[in-house]
Amino acid sequence: MTRQVAGEPASQVVAEPLLQLTDVVKHFPLRSSGMLAGKREYLRAVDGVSLEVRRGETLGLVGETGCGKSTLARCITRLYELTSGTVSFGSADISRLSARRLRPYRRKMQMVFQDPYGSLNPRRRVGSIIADPFAANGLAKGAERKRKVQELMELVGLNPEHYNRFPAEFSGGQRQRIGLARALALRPEVVVCDEPVSALDVSIQAQIINLLAELQDKLGLTYIFIAHDLSVVRHASDRIAVMYLGRIVEIADTEDLFTRPRHPYTKALLSAAPTPDPDLVNDAERIVLTGEVPSPVRPPSGCRFHPRCPRAQSRCHVEDPVLESKNIDEGDRAVACHFPLADGESMMPELKEPS
Repeated sequence: MTRQVAGEPASQVVAEPLLQLTDVVKHFPLRSSGMLAGKREYLRAVDGVSLEVRRGETLGLVGETGCGKSTLARCITRLYELTSGTVSFGSADISRLSARRLRPYRRKMQMVFQDPYGSLNPRRRVGSIIADPFAANGLAKGAERKRKVQELMELVGLNPEHYNRFPAEFSGGQRQRIGLARALALRPEVVVCDEPVSALDVSIQAQIINLLAELQDKLGLTYIFIAHDLSVVRHASDRIAVMYLGRIVEIADTEDLFTRPRHPYTKALLSAAPTPDPDLVNDAERIVLTGEVPSPVRPPSGCRFHPRCPRAQSRCHVEDPVLESKNIDEGDRAVACHFPLADGESMMPELKEPS
């Protein structure tokens, strides 16, 4: 696993794509009422996402609540059927496989869910919960299954002797470790972490993040890490993809994204993050976006960010920008913007105080 350190040159991750998404779309049909009764409408949760996830990396996925992050995660793991587009695992297209043919790939892709309280059955003992993947796939029985489960518990930092306890007897951080042990039971290649630390105390968050890094180094895992806490994503990720209203608007190496954001939405998102250095608080550009996030049922024409973007021009209203590399960067970055930001460029110069 390659991580960047602030102040060092951006690392180049040279690894083949393990997962590849091409124009992935997931629309949910809505039941119309009133004047729209009888007219079919759709919530466009994910609306044309293309990206690669490289073997051994951690790809962070960030964006406002409701932008489609969790829906995209469930499309990747085929918990949701795709409306259109393709998801490829290695060289295999798994987008339309039947449940039987998909089973070998399900063993290679697992999820860790956000809520460590709701994702575990309170009426079952943790040993039985962690053993579910073995039972579902007809692997290991009796004493061998118990031994494997206790090895998994030890691997994630739980006491194997607590095999027969119920989830209620564990703390939130311990319950998340139980969910992680269950996800690792079949030795997957990809683990999708859907906001795995957002429900935990800050001190426990650090423990889980460090555990994920240790397991990645030990087991050669590839992570898709979804979170809304930008400081957590910065610490955990090699690359970051930024989502807005169902689409990816920017992808870049972690430190490049934080130090040189190109998309106006990315810069606005980063400006909302707390600044740990009190000496820099007054120097930080605070960007307050006007208006509400448009409805995913009726997204705006052209660039979806243009109703809230201070840099929007007439072209942005009618032409949908393509996610592509821009001439202003030589690194590993793609941005969907007609007028991307240059280094040090203020997004809202008119709001700056006169010197």
